[in-house]
Amino acid sequence: MSRHSLVRESSALQTRLEALNTARELAEGVLPGAALQTVLEVLERATSRRSLSAGHTVVGFFGATGSGKSSLFNAVSASSLATAAARRPTTSAPLAGIWGVDGSGPLLDWLGVQERHSLPSVPGLADDSTGLILLDLPDFDSTKVENRQLVQRLAGMVDVLVWVLDPQKYADAAVHNDFLRPMASHGSVTLVVLNQLDKLNPDDAALVIESLRGILARDGLPGVPVMGASALTGDGVVTVRGAIKDVVVRREAATRRLSADVSAAAAGLRQVSGTGEARGISDGATKTLAKELAIAANVPVVVDAVARSFKRESARRTGWPVTRWLLRFRPDPLRRLNLGRTDTKAELNRTSLPPAGAPERARTDAAVRNFADDVSEGAPGPWRAAIRSAAREGREQLPDALDQAIATTDLKASTRPLWWGIFNALQWLAFLLALGGLGWLGVLAVLGYFQMPVPEVPRTEGWPWPTLMVAGGVVLGLVLAVAGRVLGGWAARIRARGVARRLNSAVAEVAGQRIVEPVKAGIGKLKSFNAALKAALKS
Repeated sequence: MSRHSLVRESSALQTRLEALNTARELAEGVLPGAALQTVLEVLERATSRRSLSAGHTVVGFFGATGSGKSSLFNAVSASSLATAAARRPTTSAPLAGIWGVDGSGPLLDWLGVQERHSLPSVPGLADDSTGLILLDLPDFDSTKVENRQLVQRLAGMVDVLVWVLDPQKYADAAVHNDFLRPMASHGSVTLVVLNQLDKLNPDDAALVIESLRGILARDGLPGVPVMGASALTGDGVVTVRGAIKDVVVRREAATRRLSADVSAAAAGLRQVSGTGEARGISDGATKTLAKELAIAANVPVVVDAVARSFKRESARRTGWPVTRWLLRFRPDPLRRLNLGRTDTKAELNRTSLPPAGAPERARTDAAVRNFADDVSEGAPGPWRAAIRSAAREGREQLPDALDQAIATTDLKASTRPLWWGIFNALQWLAFLLALGGLGWLGVLAVLGYFQMPVPEVPRTEGWPWPTLMVAGGVVLGLVLAVAGRVLGGWAARIRARGVARRLNSAVAEVAGQRIVEPVKAGIGKLKSFNAALKAALKS
């Protein structure tokens, strides 16, 4: 592979790693911790491997007891290292044969391989410039737990996996179910060798190899190179060497291995998460939510109180002065709700609206639940649950927030229409007119009572002016009072509609802050997660 191609693959891998990490971060608190921990381990492993020698390719030999793995390792490496392994202090220690020792130390330290041997050139396999590291590992079906754990750990770390099988146990469920099938995404860095062909005649060997290919295809590894070999006779060893060399000289095994790890981790996240996007938030859904919350928060009660309070104040300001004072004994509907006050800061005020009872709480819960269900439709199960949870958390904060929103909404309670002043002035003029007429008639009556001369009063159409003044003042006051009530009722409806708009807007704002925004964030997180996961899966 050319240097430019290697750079491109490395850059593409970096992009996928970043996307996978983004998906992991977005899924925190949504997907199970075990799945996210697996992804984190892949990311940490990839970071560590990429920081180590890019000039070395680590090829691990994996096999079950009796497969002849160590013998094949010796045959391929043209050495007797694995034979000496029987005299090592512990069989759980892997052994490394190295071609090109310089720079391999940190990589082998990371792998945890302590026994290292520099090997001479092997024609058709490697020399000091190749940068090949062959690992002979313990049997993966060892009865020792530490051996099995070691094999599983290194199976997740080496660049290339060589699975050594034998004719007797090539179809064994343990190797396929526990190792090959879980590594199905790593087909590009997997080689399979059927060892001990010397125990089969050519026809049987062909049948066994064909059967093995079929099993591997069912494991999700179609097209994986399957080679026959005999460590005892040397048959097929050259072919195995050539396959390993081809992988090593392309200098892409480490990148492909990590790329396969990313694909497997992303696929695991996808399986845990599920697929799909949420329907999303619509204007209709938010309006329905705000409408239901407004009713549950007693907005209609406040609007009605505003209308009745305005009518009361209008009658008190424009009614007949003789009777308007009686309205002082009627409580102000707004003051009874602790609203419309000007003697305290609105943000410090609280309403005296009736506390939410079971019907109101049920209505609020249903509104929030229906909203979350509607907008999260189509989202995968864990994400839909997270979106619903965000809505529920906001629901707990609603009662106090809605009460505060109502308390701080300007109800225009202190705003006095201009016509009130005009009507009030006319009422007092009418009252003074009637009072003047009464005073005039009173003076005439006193003069007559004391047999004093009573001056002639002016008349209009035969009606004395004092009488006309009293009648005119009373009639004008009553007409103004009736007109004021009619006009006040009309103005009260207009004011109530304006207050209703402001209150509904305040409720909608609270719903947006407490419910809609957290839900929107959850939906956006899912969308970003899907995009990141798609980028991570793109190979």
